[in-house]
Amino acid sequence: MTLTRRAMMAFTASFAASLPALGMAEGTSAIHVLKNPNCGCCEAWVRILQAEGFEVTTETSFGTLLIRHKLDNGIPQQMISCHTGEIDGYFIEGHVPPEDIRKLLSERPDAVGLAVPGMPYGSPGMGPEESREAYDVFLIWRDGSTEVFTSYEAA
Repeated sequence: MTLTRRAMMAFTASFAASLPALGMAEGTSAIHVLKNPNCGCCEAWVRILQAEGFEVTTETSFGTLLIRHKLDNGIPQQMISCHTGEIDGYFIEGHVPPEDIRKLLSERPDAVGLAVPGMPYGSPGMGPEESREAYDVFLIWRDGSTEVFTSYEAA
């Protein structure tokens, strides 16, 4: 079979037209979550992410094994919460809102990831947002320092 110039041009044009779709497939928001299987708030957070269009896989992890994983990957002890997500090279610790994860992925800072330490009431998966307490989402830098990424006022 001989490839004509016209066939080659048609192939090139169709390939170029498919590139945006390939980029979107690559950029799907797949997040892997390590969590305690008996934690209801972790499951609630996973369901919220799924409802927001994230592809979520989960893995069971307990106690010191889960804590060690967090610390070994740059999450400072004062930032620890109940579950840890991993997405596109970043760690997401605790009940981080989906919009903050998207903002992190859009801005791409040279950081470990985001954290909502503790389990603030009204954060995603921790009760109704309309009665939430005030809380901050922190950006964790590679040197272990943190800064406020987003603040949520009490509702």
